[in-house]
Amino acid sequence: MSATIEQTIETYGIENWGAGYFGVNRKGNLIVRASENDSKNADVKEIIEDLKKRGIHAPVLLRFPQLLVGQIRKLHKAFKNSIKEFDYKGNHMCVYPMKVNQNRAVVEEYLKEGSRYDFGLEAGSKAELYAALAMDQADDSLLVLNGFKDEEFIRLAFAGAMAGKNVVIVIEKLSELENTIKIAEEVHSINPKIKIPMVGVRVKLYSKGSGKWEKSGGEAAKFGLTTTEILEVIKRLNETGRADMLRLLHFHIGSQLTDIKRIKNAMKEAARVYSKIRKLGMPIEFLDVGGGMAVDYDGSKTSFESSANYNAQEFANDVIYVIKTVCDDENVQHPNIIQESGRFLSAYHAILVANIQDEIETVVEDHSTPITVDENDPQVVKELFDLRENINGKNYQEYYHDALENRDELFTMFNLGLISLEDRAKGEVLFWDICEGADQFAQQKKYVSEEFDDLRRLLCAKYLANFSVFRSMPDNWALEQLFPIVPIHKLNKKPTEYATLCDITCDSDGIVDKFVDLHDVKPVLELHKLDGEPYYLAMMLVGAYQECMGNNHNLFGLPHEAHIHIDEDGYIIKKVIHGSNLGDSLAQARYDNGQLHDNFRRIVMQRIKDGEVSPKEGNELIEFYEKKVGAYTYLSQNGN
Repeated sequence: MSATIEQTIETYGIENWGAGYFGVNRKGNLIVRASENDSKNADVKEIIEDLKKRGIHAPVLLRFPQLLVGQIRKLHKAFKNSIKEFDYKGNHMCVYPMKVNQNRAVVEEYLKEGSRYDFGLEAGSKAELYAALAMDQADDSLLVLNGFKDEEFIRLAFAGAMAGKNVVIVIEKLSELENTIKIAEEVHSINPKIKIPMVGVRVKLYSKGSGKWEKSGGEAAKFGLTTTEILEVIKRLNETGRADMLRLLHFHIGSQLTDIKRIKNAMKEAARVYSKIRKLGMPIEFLDVGGGMAVDYDGSKTSFESSANYNAQEFANDVIYVIKTVCDDENVQHPNIIQESGRFLSAYHAILVANIQDEIETVVEDHSTPITVDENDPQVVKELFDLRENINGKNYQEYYHDALENRDELFTMFNLGLISLEDRAKGEVLFWDICEGADQFAQQKKYVSEEFDDLRRLLCAKYLANFSVFRSMPDNWALEQLFPIVPIHKLNKKPTEYATLCDITCDSDGIVDKFVDLHDVKPVLELHKLDGEPYYLAMMLVGAYQECMGNNHNLFGLPHEAHIHIDEDGYIIKKVIHGSNLGDSLAQARYDNGQLHDNFRRIVMQRIKDGEVSPKEGNELIEFYEKKVGAYTYLSQNGN
């Protein structure tokens, strides 16, 4: 591998955040491996070119189910190793939280592999439960139901149990328990042998998580029962003769838990609660440790909010060891551990590839005519010219500050009518020339001050990326979540431009101006200069939450989607799903396409009647409008 490619891999941090799934080939193209550090790989640039031949243009979401499989196996192996090492007597099972990515292809692929390890599902709404009831699960796997539940929700849960599923209704408030007991009595009054759901309780722990979702845990958390309420649940189950239904204790202290120490504290507290409930004579056997297992988006392996200071094996070791230690101390049976780590399982498998549509002109513009000054120019312009001509590595900071003062004076004089528009334009060009020079000298220093980091952000190029942040990376906009972004090609060439990304939505928030870095958060991304040829960027690790959280800002809708299988010969495009067209997106906003066509036809017919448009022109206009209902919502590329 060439030195340039190695440098590029380091620049984008691929080996830090890629978990062994991603790399660069000799062509300088991004590759995806079938499993961690596997020799079988697919060239992403070749996939995009292949899709273009099929009429599928960027933006396109590439789904690699084998990466989902790889994460399932990694998680199972980690807990299997820990259980053996610490002589743990319980089992490890996983339930995939459908809220992380409800896409049918994702859920089915998860169940296909996860069923080998008795991995099941978690549903938090009636719609998710309705879908889960029709999914094929392993006989011993669980269907855990979280979230607030009305009577209809609970009756659906009973239907699932009657259909043979191992349903667990997690009680979030006491009224849910009363409905569950009532329906259980109804069902068993008809047939005492019929299978009914198990009951779980979510405990509100004192322990808190870490990172952006820290408030999900602790005493002020939205979900969970207090100790008093849990005792009331036990009392009511005993009073009604339904104590045998209580089988699971659940807790959750937040998503993307960055600090392993916080996790250990929560495990210790939850294991103690579990042990005390066992000692009260309740047949509880499952301890659901919730989700929160983090993805190292920036590769720094720290407790930074977009990272994690642990890996899967460290997580499993701490969970197993802490729970075993507490249970042995309390002399109670080791519970079967249930885990809801949806982010960890699904983040890696999806990549959004977007083309760069163009470069947005910034405050710095090329000028072909050299700037000169003469005696007729205002003094402020002359001073800016002198600063530009004499700036160097020793005085750049002082000259930059002088230029800032001169620019203020330039605008003040213009507003007072003391200088012409031409003078202002000349002064602005000189000012930005000084800024470019100061930036170049500043970046050569070992330590760059904050003001020059800000200047670099201001001077950088703005690349117009053909996607919607709000649809495809909403957490970047809403939560400043970092996602790795890397070109899918030209990685055998050194990037020469510093850029931020602007999406194509009509919103000033539709930008990406924070990028992953091993030691910090970069304000700009190193990219290649646009040369008229298509240039593609990959937004990595977007498989968790981004699809289901994406919104309809500007009605851009879903991008195209392709399912890719990697084999010894490269890749196979197993499935292509067309993205939203104009009609699809408008239907989401409750527009009726037929009515739109009728209204437009009426408007055009009136123009024909008034003699402003000929019948031929009018009919062509109507035909054009109605045909465009099937157009892709994103920008066309190279006339497509």
